[in-house]
Amino acid sequence: MKQSTTTKKPKEIVHIENVERPSPDFPIVGIGASAGGLEALEQFFENVPNENGMAFVVIQHLDPTHVGIMPELLQRTTKMKVVQVSDRLKVQANHVYVIPPNKSMSLLKGYLFLFEPVELRGLRLPIDYFFRSLAEDQMEKSIGIVLSGMGSDGSLGLQAIKEKNGIVLVQDPLTAKFDGMPHSAINAAVIDIVAPVDELPSKLIAYLNHSPGIVPQPENDDNSKTNLEKIIILLRSQAGHDFSFYKKNTLFRRIERRMGIHQINKIPNYVRFLQENPKELDILFKELLIGVTNFFRDTAVWDKLKEEILPELFAELPNGHVLRAWVVGCSTGEEAYSLAMVFKEVSEKFKKDKNFSLQIFASDIDSDAIEVARKGVFNSNLLFDVSAERVSKFFIKDGEQYRVNTSIREMIVFAPHNVIKDPPFTKLDLLTCRNLLIYMEPVLQKKLMNLFHYSLNTGGIMILGSSENENSHNKQFTPIDTKLKLYKHFPNPTSDLLDFPSSFSHRRIQPTVDIQPTKTADNIQNLADQLLLQHFAPASVLINQEGDIIYITGRTGNYLEPAAGKANMNIYAMAREGLRNELPGAIRKAKQNDKPVKLQNIKVGTNGGVQFVNITFQHIEKPDSMKGLIMVVFYDVATPPKASVKKLKPGEQSSVVDRHELELELQHTREELQSTREDMQTTQEELKSANEEMQSTNEELQSTNEELTTSKEEMQSLNEELQTINAELQSKVADYVAANNDMKNLLNSTDIATLFLDKELNIRRYTDQLTKLFKLRQSDIGRPFTDMVTDLNYPEMTEHATEVLNTLVYKETAVSTRDGKWFTVRIMPYRTFDDRIDGLVITLINITKAKKMEAELEKARKRLKENNLL
Repeated sequence: MKQSTTTKKPKEIVHIENVERPSPDFPIVGIGASAGGLEALEQFFENVPNENGMAFVVIQHLDPTHVGIMPELLQRTTKMKVVQVSDRLKVQANHVYVIPPNKSMSLLKGYLFLFEPVELRGLRLPIDYFFRSLAEDQMEKSIGIVLSGMGSDGSLGLQAIKEKNGIVLVQDPLTAKFDGMPHSAINAAVIDIVAPVDELPSKLIAYLNHSPGIVPQPENDDNSKTNLEKIIILLRSQAGHDFSFYKKNTLFRRIERRMGIHQINKIPNYVRFLQENPKELDILFKELLIGVTNFFRDTAVWDKLKEEILPELFAELPNGHVLRAWVVGCSTGEEAYSLAMVFKEVSEKFKKDKNFSLQIFASDIDSDAIEVARKGVFNSNLLFDVSAERVSKFFIKDGEQYRVNTSIREMIVFAPHNVIKDPPFTKLDLLTCRNLLIYMEPVLQKKLMNLFHYSLNTGGIMILGSSENENSHNKQFTPIDTKLKLYKHFPNPTSDLLDFPSSFSHRRIQPTVDIQPTKTADNIQNLADQLLLQHFAPASVLINQEGDIIYITGRTGNYLEPAAGKANMNIYAMAREGLRNELPGAIRKAKQNDKPVKLQNIKVGTNGGVQFVNITFQHIEKPDSMKGLIMVVFYDVATPPKASVKKLKPGEQSSVVDRHELELELQHTREELQSTREDMQTTQEELKSANEEMQSTNEELQSTNEELTTSKEEMQSLNEELQTINAELQSKVADYVAANNDMKNLLNSTDIATLFLDKELNIRRYTDQLTKLFKLRQSDIGRPFTDMVTDLNYPEMTEHATEVLNTLVYKETAVSTRDGKWFTVRIMPYRTFDDRIDGLVITLINITKAKKMEAELEKARKRLKENNLL
């Protein structure tokens, strides 16, 4: 995403890279909001101290065609300087930065850069875009906050921040005007703080002020190591997972983060807190898993896989080969689905020459993540890195979400699995383990490399994360591309003997003793176990209740074979002749009984011959992860000896005839049963055909639903923009009301009668004092003022008003009223801010007292003149 954007402005990017700028040493807080966000932002900044030592970057969904006034609105709620971002703007502490309309924004070494908006199928996700860049730039110092809004923008960005060990905060959905974005964020990541918006600032500041600082040199602090081991024990008891071989610095940083959230300064106090709060153990467990993933992560890896690796692999494999892949640490399934999509694209190119199928085993220790992966349903923002072509080809619109289509979903088996202690998947052609090994210590990395080497076929492909390396030290893998972390299995006979994962789960925690290499005796025992499994253990398959084969041990080709047509890993479909009639009844009995069910001397047709076999069926009850599965074990037996031929006596001939008749009857019964089964299969095919027709109808309805959903999304996006504009307009209206009240009170306080007229001499506004001279009511606004009855002796008023409009020269006249009062009438042009004449302003100043004094002075002058005093 960034690469495609930066190509538009190469000069700026080159200029920035050539200048070394240290990242700012103060926290940069990204705040994402949408509908209802203005109110939430105002409440947030009202509770932020002016001198807080942080910089805040606000990413609000704005109408791209509307000139935003967000900075002016937020400036009223805080004394921090609020500015609208311009390109290449340096971030400073105690400032608030607001994204401009119709832009995407990124952060690099403390500078904000603007780009043309990035759209995903018509949706803009500016919050995710900025949060991702914030995580990459600020790493563990990144802080992301999601406030009120509709949709799911911001969820992916918070995941990126959590991956870098940053802190994420979300407004409590119960207090949000629109709870879509807060709910989506809470479901997408482990949120550090969820609170009402007015409490978020204080909680954030409290966290930053109470960072316990336990990470520095923990290996030299025996007390810290002891308490860390106690936390590992509590986690193992609660979640069943042992973190003993995880990197201690990673564990300390995650623990420190949780201590900061709860404002706990000492690690022994946090151990006590964990003992008293099992829910906190679950949260810490989720924190340590760091289940962050997305579709087609590291695009270059998937391009290499599609263009070179898989085509070369297909060229070497025989037609009809079933590839097996294992995605270790699949989290919510995006990587497994990405692999399935790439395989589908490549296999279609080889379809004319060869047909391949792929079985993907995707595993993760987090059962909640596995449940999400099994559903195969994703929000639109999670498909940000998926091309529109792939979305239309491999996904089905399901309301506001996208569902993986059936062809992709059926390729993958999701299962909870602990790679450290559970048996591995084997006979693999492809294995991916990305961004898991970086959290483990070298001794565990090495053991997992041996495990992966054992699991892969010769020439199999292993893919690691961008920060990981092949760590076997025995040339077990040949590098294909060291930059992209692609490796090929190398059959090295001198490689380390394999320690099966179960050895890890029983290892004691020894905090004061270094881990010693595995003893030779243990290796010999494991090797012996391995040889027994490979060469002497009977062939077996593990099936589910429907007969689908989940796991195969040994060579089962003498008993099972792939059925013609579409690949089908079902034991009923793969059973050879002789087993097909025996399996259904035996499996049904095994389901109903915990005791083993055995079949003796079953005659099985092989390639041109027959083989006798004993079969044992065992229904599994424990452990819970395998409950309900059935183990089917095959034992080859010698061909039963033929009975010696003797001359029969007359009485024995009848017995032989009866037996022959019974055999014929049994054969006939078997043929009828076979016919019945064929009828049943025909019926099933008809039902499948009807089902396909229903699916076709469903697709048509789905297409109609997609169109309606698209319209709904467009309306939702428009509604969000209107919400923001409406909030701004309401703020402006409030300003205008306040200004109008100020003007009204000002005019009334002057005690000057004022009349405002438009160009047609219609009444626009008047003050209360004017009603004493003109018979006016509120309903008269808009009527010609010449229609109004007045007490003024001023017949030339209309003429003078017209003259002022024409000449733009004001006119002032002294006028009396019928009750003997005097007023100075001043008629002036009404000028707007842009110096445009838009009517008249007529003011009437009461000069009655002055006139009376003038009359009295005149009378006094006359009296003095008459008395010859002047």
